[in-house]
Amino acid sequence: MLKTIGIVVIVLIVGVLVFAATKPDTFRVQRAASIKAPPEKIAAVLGDFHGWEAWSPWEKMDPAMKRSYSGAPKGKGAVYAWEGNSKVGQGRMQITEDAPSRVAMDLDFVKPFEAHNKVVFTLAPKGDATEVVWAMQGPVPYMAKIVHVFVDMDSMVGGQFETGLANLKAVTEK
Repeated sequence: MLKTIGIVVIVLIVGVLVFAATKPDTFRVQRAASIKAPPEKIAAVLGDFHGWEAWSPWEKMDPAMKRSYSGAPKGKGAVYAWEGNSKVGQGRMQITEDAPSRVAMDLDFVKPFEAHNKVVFTLAPKGDATEVVWAMQGPVPYMAKIVHVFVDMDSMVGGQFETGLANLKAVTEK
């Protein structure tokens, strides 16, 4: 009986490992919102890390989070680093592109796991509003593929993107 249970457990583990190997090598999470503000106003908020406390959902997860700013004061070259609790971890963002139609950044996590992702906010005028698309993409190493068997990136951060866009809407529609 014990031998049978052991074999079943090993088969299940091997099955998970093999299934993980079939997962994609990259991920992409994306959410969109319509905001009644011009793209220039929204891009200005996105391009200034000093104002992210007003709308970023991660800022509220750890009020004691340590923050530092370097590089340019805002826009291309601005750098924001943080170190916080287990919910926000530790990492760094740098704005690589800053225009009324697009704000892009490199997002590097140190904790709880190392990751190097790209974040892009695309802003497109639609009548009296702006369609804002928040996307994040990056590589998925094999160890992350194993985690993705049980929970994917969309379910891990998609809700925070939705909250962040709602907060961004509230901030920029004032």
